[in-house]
Amino acid sequence: MPDEPQRPQPHRAVRIGWLLLGLLCVALGFIGALLPLMPTTIFLILAAGCFARSSPRLEAWLLDHPRFGPGLRAWRHEGAISRKGKIAACAGIALGLLLFLMGAHPRIWVAVAVAVALGACATWILTRPLPSADRADG
Repeated sequence: MPDEPQRPQPHRAVRIGWLLLGLLCVALGFIGALLPLMPTTIFLILAAGCFARSSPRLEAWLLDHPRFGPGLRAWRHEGAISRKGKIAACAGIALGLLLFLMGAHPRIWVAVAVAVALGACATWILTRPLPSADRADG
């Protein structure tokens, strides 16, 4: 059986662009790990995708990272979000909505629109499956 054909390598400038975008996403992800209202996981998911197109070494580093790697691998292989991740995301969404309502004092229709949009995001998060390891725990 012949080997699978290799995908053509992107032009060097394209690879550098993906690499720079991946590094920016990693920086934003690590900032998000320190700041309560800034997301972390989405930036690291994006970084892993960028590195898959530019640097297998950095992709492996990110996927093998002791703190972020398990969640990234669960998302990549199963489209899954851990129970702890779902709780943190939904708590962040609720806190963000509360701060928006308290700080901006929006008109009622704006408040309702933002609440509906954030509720839709939270619903989407909650409907993602749990990783296999979480499902085994109950």
